[in-house]
Amino acid sequence: MPDLMPVLARADQNLPSSLDKLFELLRIKSISTDPAYKDDCRKAAEWLVDYLRDIGFDASVRTTPGHPMVVAHHDGAAPSAPHVLFYGHYDVQPVDPIELWDNDPFEPSVQEAAGGRKILTGRGTADDKGQLMTFVEACRAYKDINGALPVRVTILFEGEEESGSPSLKPFLEANAAELKADYALVCDTSMWDRDTPAIAAALRGLVGEEVVVTAADRDLHSGLFGGAAANPIHILTRILAGLHDDTGRITLDGFYNGVEETPANIKASWETLGLTTEGFLGEVGLSVPSGEKGRSVLELTWARPTAEVNGIWGGYTGEGFKTVIAAKASAKISFRLVGTQDPDAIRDSFRAYVRSRLPADCSVEFHPHGGSPAIHLSYDSPVLTKAKTALSDEWPKPAVVIGMGGSIPIVGDFQNMLGMESLLVGFGLSDDRIHSPNEKYELTSYHKGIRSWIRIMEALAA
Repeated sequence: MPDLMPVLARADQNLPSSLDKLFELLRIKSISTDPAYKDDCRKAAEWLVDYLRDIGFDASVRTTPGHPMVVAHHDGAAPSAPHVLFYGHYDVQPVDPIELWDNDPFEPSVQEAAGGRKILTGRGTADDKGQLMTFVEACRAYKDINGALPVRVTILFEGEEESGSPSLKPFLEANAAELKADYALVCDTSMWDRDTPAIAAALRGLVGEEVVVTAADRDLHSGLFGGAAANPIHILTRILAGLHDDTGRITLDGFYNGVEETPANIKASWETLGLTTEGFLGEVGLSVPSGEKGRSVLELTWARPTAEVNGIWGGYTGEGFKTVIAAKASAKISFRLVGTQDPDAIRDSFRAYVRSRLPADCSVEFHPHGGSPAIHLSYDSPVLTKAKTALSDEWPKPAVVIGMGGSIPIVGDFQNMLGMESLLVGFGLSDDRIHSPNEKYELTSYHKGIRSWIRIMEALAA
């Protein structure tokens, strides 16, 4: 195995020129949601292809019905080397409201922040141009020293992530054989803090349902019919209240099928992160934890399933007062899933639960709003273990394995369509202001991100 120190040293030497290249990319106004910037999106894709070719990749722009994809390939040092697919996106969010920016969002710069920290400013610095360029620059430094990469690399950069990725699934389907690798690398996530790198091993899935309960055939006068006629608002609120028992567990039949307990060593590592219930809830004006009793806020938000009422309405809600018994009551409910919970089974169980609690002369309608399973990389996966060690060697504090309460659709697509697990390693911070005015990316995140990918590629090849 080649000595890694010369490669890391070359990454350090390359930093000024790599910032120049990043700033060239950041100046391109690749706003995917606005048709006025269609040519800029293609310009960004072409810029990436040209730079990847300079490094030695076989790279091309691939036309789609929307903005183009960038696909690039590079052989590894050995034909038997592991094959990775690195994913990122070159499109960015709109900059409105422009008056809230301190500087031109498309004229990036290096500035000094509080405590003497250096930051890169401009739209796309953290989401996702700065992040994707950490990997490109890692490949450049490795090639400068060794002439080849330690792993076989396929790169996929899309230009529609910020506008819903409408072209992505058809592109994956049409090019599955070319894009399939041993695993995917995704750099669109964050660190735990400035000194602690993180690997996201779990993303919760989602089931959305809208339910409409109907009682009488019209709204009724509450004086004439009150006390005798069924009130669908009463019925629906009782049903929704019954979704949880007194301990916070969800009561649907079979709901916890596929839910495993988080390993004790993982929970212990989360405890070392120092996040308290008061610190987590205090930021939003709360203090009393909800959810399942006896579990930390990190376990509740990263590793446990949920049932939440996201909206509820019925009857008269306008100005003044109207004494009616509504004919209908509606609610929107979402379930966050973990482990191997089956979205279809959860939906069926919820519908059966609602129907079982309806009076005989009332009816219910259901309207689905999407469903996707959770994504989970085994905590003892060799890939995860190697990446964790590599990150811990680079940063001041050891890497932590975390979960994410939300989801990243591309990770599910890679798993479901290409049969690949994803390693999620990113170097953003919670205060990077992505999607907001004055977006920034720490210079340390960029520099050490490059060095981290060098270490991870080397570790995966070992």
